[in-house]
Amino acid sequence: MNQPIGLGIPEGPPPTLAPRRKTRQLFVGDVGVGSDHPISVQSMTTTKTHDINATLQQIAQLTATGCDIVRVACPKTVDAEALPAIAKKSPIPVIADIHFQPKYIFAAIDAGCAAVRVNPGNIKEFDGRVKEVAKAAGDAGIPIRIGVNGGSLDKRLLEKYGKATPEALVESAIWEAGLFEEHGFGDIAISVKHSDPVLMVEAYRQLAEKTDYPLHLGVTEAGPKFMGTIKSSVAFGALLSEGIGDTIRVSLSADPVEEIKVGDQILQSLNLRPRKLEIVSCPSCGRAQVDVYKLAEEVTAGLEGMEYPLRVAVMGCVVNGPGEARDADLGVASGNGKGQIFVKGEVVETVPESKIVETLIAHAERIAEEEGLEEIEGARAEVKVTK
Repeated sequence: MNQPIGLGIPEGPPPTLAPRRKTRQLFVGDVGVGSDHPISVQSMTTTKTHDINATLQQIAQLTATGCDIVRVACPKTVDAEALPAIAKKSPIPVIADIHFQPKYIFAAIDAGCAAVRVNPGNIKEFDGRVKEVAKAAGDAGIPIRIGVNGGSLDKRLLEKYGKATPEALVESAIWEAGLFEEHGFGDIAISVKHSDPVLMVEAYRQLAEKTDYPLHLGVTEAGPKFMGTIKSSVAFGALLSEGIGDTIRVSLSADPVEEIKVGDQILQSLNLRPRKLEIVSCPSCGRAQVDVYKLAEEVTAGLEGMEYPLRVAVMGCVVNGPGEARDADLGVASGNGKGQIFVKGEVVETVPESKIVETLIAHAERIAEEEGLEEIEGARAEVKVTK
């Protein structure tokens, strides 16, 4: 008899493809960034920052989805004036995103933002103001992210390299970081973003070899939801599988909540973040005897928001169905208008096709409740023993 395989909570740390690259450590608010800390997921608000209520509402939505750090734009004086209220009331650390005007860097620091992102390629006379910025940030105890971007690279480097090559992006980042280091400031994170995933990956690889700064990963202007998800997943997967990357943002032309969902799933898929719900479903084929697409979508929708780490298999035929369903925490192997329900490798019941979704959801909720209570009781017992 086949032994059931429980894949909900693995025994011991789950395997990863490579150890994290060692970096210096810093804190963005209460979120640690660097190799000693979990990889964090970021997004950026799409509201007008000076609309404080709308911005805070969107930050709340992002936080509920799992966002660790949020960035807000600061293009105008009215936006800078809104920063103190936003930084104070936000449930997660706020990074001010500064372009063009150096005065907004100091406004963000004074406002109590958890960090400031600067784009050296388009801030007026930035190099000449680094000493002031370093002192202000150092006195406030907040880090600076040097955000080099392929679309707004320093003109001097464009002239030297002809275009935004990986070498140009890296040279810009290292040059700017060096200026801060000359003034005794080293609380720095770096990003070298490009819209081409191949160039972006090469830039980060070169940067990782030359520095020990924490790196924020991003494919800039990645595109609409589908295309941007693919680009970001490919680029992040390549780098994270090599241990490169300490915080990420999936840049999508979509609701920023979707950025958090994609980023979180990328990290879960690489075992870089604890797995939550995982749906295993077949792509369907001529062997399928049920509507697998509809079945998988309905199960996914019914279990949306479940935090407990369940692996649920939704299978449409008898070729791979029983095996996948048996190896999951919970599964169904469908055929001939009915489905065999598996729990921890054992068939527990057979139901009509019309009852598959509600039956799977009921079992999932029961497993999460029962095993969640067992974990709580186990933790309580451990506390009693160690007291």
